Parts: sequence; structure tokens; C-alpha cells
Amino acid sequence: MYEVIVNRRKNSKTIMLLENKVIVEKYEDNQEMDRTEGNIYIGKVQNVLPGMQAAFVDIGERKNTFIHLKDLLPKVDEKLQKNKQEVQNKSIKQIIKPGMPILVQVKKDSTNKKGARVSTHISLPGKYIVFMPNAEFITVSQKIEDENEKERLINIVKNLLPIKSGAIIRTSSKNKDEDTIKQDIENLVEQWHKIEKEKDNVSQYPILLYKNDSILKKLFIDMVEKKIDKIITNDKETYEEILDILKEVDNKNVKVELHESKDLIEDYCLTTQVEKIQNRKVWLKCGGFITIDKTEALTAIDVNSGKYIGTKDLEQTVYTVNKEATKEIAKQLRLRDIGGIVVIDYIDMRLNENKNKIEELLVEELKKDRSKTQVIGFTKLNLLEMTRKHIGINE
Repeated sequence: MYEVIVNRRKNSKTIMLLENKVIVEKYEDNQEMDRTEGNIYIGKVQNVLPGMQAAFVDIGERKNTFIHLKDLLPKVDEKLQKNKQEVQNKSIKQIIKPGMPILVQVKKDSTNKKGARVSTHISLPGKYIVFMPNAEFITVSQKIEDENEKERLINIVKNLLPIKSGAIIRTSSKNKDEDTIKQDIENLVEQWHKIEKEKDNVSQYPILLYKNDSILKKLFIDMVEKKIDKIITNDKETYEEILDILKEVDNKNVKVELHESKDLIEDYCLTTQVEKIQNRKVWLKCGGFITIDKTEALTAIDVNSGKYIGTKDLEQTVYTVNKEATKEIAKQLRLRDIGGIVVIDYIDMRLNENKNKIEELLVEELKKDRSKTQVIGFTKLNLLEMTRKHIGINE
């Protein structure tokens, strides 16, 4: 059973996805923060830095944004090396100059220390497809494992896409018929044409051309295949927004409740769960624990045996803690919406067989995550490396 709770407190909203009364995703939407990720602008190039193969672009926000050469070159399939070779062979001065306009999309929001990261690689997310108007390749979600289904979907999308455009086929497209996918592509192409038309009529820049969907709308689109049973909010304006979104995504059967003047976190006894999400240390049922430390560059997760002493040999004791920790880590990544590079320091395992089992378990547990994840594997220092794309604005 899935429920969404949107709790309004002054200028912020706490958005929580509950599975059988347990919080599995949580986002803070602070209305005083400028959320720009996903927005599309015509920016103005300010400074070009040849030594860094990068530039600063003014998009009309408080801080200038940052763009790297690889985000100016045509987007290619990540499996290919073509882009890496072009980056090495080209100079950014050949592509852009100070003062010129540039169409960009924000890929990562600004922080207290850094401006936002932008790219010329535009992507527009739909229910079943992510449309990439300037890319010429098609990829399929890793969570669709059936090769026949992958081939079927690629053939459908290839025949429907405009020339010189690409797409990412989302997990939700699995087993969908051609007409359903066609409708989604047509909607996204129409959206892109509107952006292009507006771009052609712009006389002054920087200017915002397209505003990204709210966290709520992204959640409902991504959850289109999983039935949300109920949505509860304590704010009248949010209640109206939810009804409008549900009509737009053609999901009108969800029960929506308005409980005004109530703190839903307290009312639904979620205070303890919310507080635990903030804790650095997370205890495991076996008596072990993990610690989660976020830095500017990466998130480090350490696994500890804690109170657990095991019943057999040391290797089995270590494996038991690491196994339980793996399930908890996958859960915490999703719960805290941790993005970027993640390094996990498991308790050292002697047997490669156990390492492989832990890695396979992590991959399996991450399938529950809506976000894109990639498990790189164990390094020579026995640290497991992985990446995850964050969804909301918690970072």
C-alpha cells in the first residue's frame, strides 16, 4: 500500500512516500530556495576558461552556472569513447565565446559553495520516455532485463522518434503497447517544439524558457505503474495542485484528502521515523550499524559489527553483518535521496565468493529505487564504489 503525505510548515513542504506506513522516500521542498534543476534557459556566456576546458554562464539566477566542454559537444551513448576523444582534441574556445547566447539545461542545482552545473544536452522526461532532442541514440532502462522486450521497445521508439533525436526508454514502458508510447513521445515532441518556438522569438537573454516539473509531479509520473492508494495534505493550495497534477497525468482515481491545520508528521506518528533519517548512525537488527557521512565530493558509508559477535566463524559473522547492512544501505540511499559517488567500507571479507554475493545483493536491492544507480564494484582497497542520481533537492 502506497501513500503520499505532503506536510506544509510555513514556507516549506515535507513530501513523504510511505509503503505500508513506513517512509521509503522523503523530500524537503523549501520555497525560499531557488530550485532550478531541469529548467531550460537561454544563457549568456560570461567567462571562458581554456585551462579548465569550461565556462561560466549567466542564466539570470544569483550565481553564474558552470559548463564543461563535454557538455557542449554532441551527446553520445555513455558506452562509447567518442566523446572522451573529442574532449581531448578540442578547445572550448573553438565552440563558445564571451557574450554569446547559449541554450542550456540545469543538470545540478547550486550549493552554498558552487553555482549550478548546466549542459547543452537537453532532456524532457515523460511517463515512459525521456526525450533527448539533440542526441542520436536510444538506451533502455537497466531495470528492463528481458532482451526481447528491450528489442521490441527500441524498435517502437526508433520508428516514432523525429530524425536526429534520441531517447531513454524508462522502466515504466515495459509491456506497454505502441499507441501508449506513441502518445507519450508526441507530447514530449510538442513540448520541445514550443521551447524552440519561444527560443526563436527571444530578443533579450538570459531568459527562462522551460520550468521543470515539481517534485510532486515527478513523483506521480514515476509512480505511474505503482498504484498510489491515498494522498494526504494539510494545505489547501497543495491540495488543489495535487488534483491538477493527477488530471494531467491521467490518474484521477487516487483518493486525495485535505486535513487542514494539522501537522501530519505528528498526526500519523511519523516523528520518530523522520528523526532517524537525520541520524549519522543507523542500527541494524543484528546489532551491527552503519554510519553515513556526506562530503562535498562523495558520500562515505562505513559498516561496523557493533554488538554482533556471531555464532560460528569470523567470516560468517562478517558476512551476516555485511548482508544486513547492504539491504539497509540501499534503503537509506533512497530514503535520504543521496546522489553522486558513494563509497561503502564493508567489514573485510576473506572469500571472493562472499564479496560477489554482497555485490549481487546490492544490485538487486537497488532495483527498488526509482533513481538511476550504477554499482562499479570492489576496489583494491576493498571499498565498494557506486553512483546514484539524486531525485529531489535535498543536496
